[in-house]
Amino acid sequence: MSLQIIDRRLAGKNKSVGNRERFLRRYKSQISDAVRRAVSGRDIRNMEQAENITIPKRDISEPTFHHGQGGTRETVHPGNQDYLRGDRIARPQGGAGGGGSQASDSGEGEDDFTFTLSKEEFMQIFFEDLALPHLLRTQIGDNPEWKSHRAGYSHDGTPNNLHVVRSMRGALGRRIALGNAPRRELEEKQALLVEFKRFPEGRTADIAALEREIALLEKRLKKIPFLDPIDLCFRSRVKVPVPTSKAVMFCLMDVSGSMDEARKDLSKRFFILLYLFLTRHYDKIDIVFIRHHTQAQEVDEDAFFHAKESGGTVVSSALVLMHQIMVARYPSGEWNIYGAQASDGDNYTNDSARCRTLLSEKILPLCRYFAYVQVADEEQNLWQEYQHLEDEHANFAMRKAVESSQIYPVFRDLFKKEGVTS
Repeated sequence: MSLQIIDRRLAGKNKSVGNRERFLRRYKSQISDAVRRAVSGRDIRNMEQAENITIPKRDISEPTFHHGQGGTRETVHPGNQDYLRGDRIARPQGGAGGGGSQASDSGEGEDDFTFTLSKEEFMQIFFEDLALPHLLRTQIGDNPEWKSHRAGYSHDGTPNNLHVVRSMRGALGRRIALGNAPRRELEEKQALLVEFKRFPEGRTADIAALEREIALLEKRLKKIPFLDPIDLCFRSRVKVPVPTSKAVMFCLMDVSGSMDEARKDLSKRFFILLYLFLTRHYDKIDIVFIRHHTQAQEVDEDAFFHAKESGGTVVSSALVLMHQIMVARYPSGEWNIYGAQASDGDNYTNDSARCRTLLSEKILPLCRYFAYVQVADEEQNLWQEYQHLEDEHANFAMRKAVESSQIYPVFRDLFKKEGVTS
């Protein structure tokens, strides 16, 4: 008996889904490195596109089996015209079998392997091993999720929930219970009939009566149905509400005059990665966009990434607005609250200490996690104040990213899955 497996998954012409998935798993590290290199050179608008990936030929060499040097062999291969069984063949000069590749002056060689990652494959590798830290299931909301649980068995249900074994077991018990007494009576009358037929003299009428009674009992037993509706047993399931993981991410971006186009581009790169990551991995998540200079304003996605408004710098205005929105719309008992802030660190001198106080006393106690990314190398008073927060609060993290190539590593470092090393 042979087993034949047919893969009926959709695939394009001359393409194998299984082989492709195996290839991606096998060369996972090389593909991940190529994806990270591709991200650093992409424009913001092209962040979510497919990508051509090149793997050096040395990384995809296949292991092969071949004959080693020396040894005694008695095999004559098909197509051989020079040797017969029993011939002694001299060892090749230099102890080598003539294998391997030789240098060539023709310029020919083996190219590196290049293939195209689809948009979905690229984004899957792009955000691999990332997660929102400390995400918890909160209480049941107004529109809860429902989960089906087993609740024993019932005599009503749909055909696909029919439990065949229990139904047949119930039918067998019913047939035994209903037919036990008639079957015992039938056996007694059949035995009596045999006895009467051994000595039939004067018992003709009794024999005829017994035969009629036996026929009625057999007919009665045959009327017992093999399977009755009362025998049917269905798996019963009930739906119970389960807590859901509701989360909100506050995105705070500095758009003051000290943030030149290069620094704004770095900030936008970070928040675009964050936006793509959140919208692809989490169904129930709110994203609140806040831009600030001397004043903070909640804006939509388009204005957050494309508005040109600028001004002075008062970082605490964004934190104050964030806290107001948290209290008004996102109770910490029902929501997992996260925050991400990007700035060059330049701030009004007396305002940095207030930022530290706001985070320490009002925001961080209600947040699961807060990440700060500085897009300038100079460590100003805001960085110094935030360093105290990093030492005091486990749910606060800060990093620097002064070049576009550093954005992705910093992003992965801030949002790597718990228990995964970079």
